[in-house]
Amino acid sequence: MKIYTRTGDQGQTGVIGGRVDKDDVRVEAYGTVDELNCFVGQAISFMSDDRYADLRDDLLNVQHELFDCGSDLALLKQDLRPYKVTAPMVDQLEVWIDKYDAETQDLTRFILPGGCTVSSALHVCRTVCRRAERRVVSLAKEQPINEEVRRYLNRLSDLFFTIARTANARESVPDVEYIRSAEVFRRK
Repeated sequence: MKIYTRTGDQGQTGVIGGRVDKDDVRVEAYGTVDELNCFVGQAISFMSDDRYADLRDDLLNVQHELFDCGSDLALLKQDLRPYKVTAPMVDQLEVWIDKYDAETQDLTRFILPGGCTVSSALHVCRTVCRRAERRVVSLAKEQPINEEVRRYLNRLSDLFFTIARTANARESVPDVEYIRSAEVFRRK
């Protein structure tokens, strides 16, 4: 199989159900999800020791689900096949958020992204995920989408925030509070 097809040389690309311009809002949305998936893979590569085994497993699952998100976003018409991203996938993210949040200190102020290498990589994932979510919102203004993809990305960015803090906790690296922040979060 050849990697290059030459079919995109005129500025269009294939999606499920047809062809669109490469700068189409749909391509921008699933392309940003693909970019996020790459950053998740990079974050996983930094999780080399055993204290991250559970995070690696969960994030590998997330990578598969990000492919599902991209597949649903590449679908021009829903009647071509059933959507892949479902509400139970969003529910699972919430379970993981609660599980990993239990490992962290109470949060009362905004924190700066960073800390240990794993945490820093996960904060990058969080911000790219937020951008992907914005792209999906833009797409949804123009065309019908699987609404579960938008919900999934919204919750996924919360997971990245939580596990970035979990990584710092596991490495005994404190989160750095934004010094100009008032107390904006309620204590648990």
